[in-house]
Amino acid sequence: MSFRKALLVVFSVVMTLGATLAFAQEGATAADPYASLAAALAIGVAAFGGAIGQGKTAASALEGIARNPAAQAKIFVPMIIGLALIESLVLYAFVIAFVKIKI
Repeated sequence: MSFRKALLVVFSVVMTLGATLAFAQEGATAADPYASLAAALAIGVAAFGGAIGQGKTAASALEGIARNPAAQAKIFVPMIIGLALIESLVLYAFVIAFVKIKI
């Protein structure tokens, strides 16, 4: 194993364990008055960003299909995958917001 590979392995292990230790602190409790507000803001921002992203994705895909109907098969599948990934990020923010306030 070369020095670069060994350094990469050591760096990867340190970053993985360091991230675990950094997030090992206690979360907010339901008694925290700002936890619910923070969760609501997180969900609102995530939903707004996801809606903007989905709107731009659908508009671009429909414009591309309207300009070249023969490319519909090549545009449709990546559009659906992109929309699913955008939606998964919104759902991820939703789950994280509620896990942080420990409902």
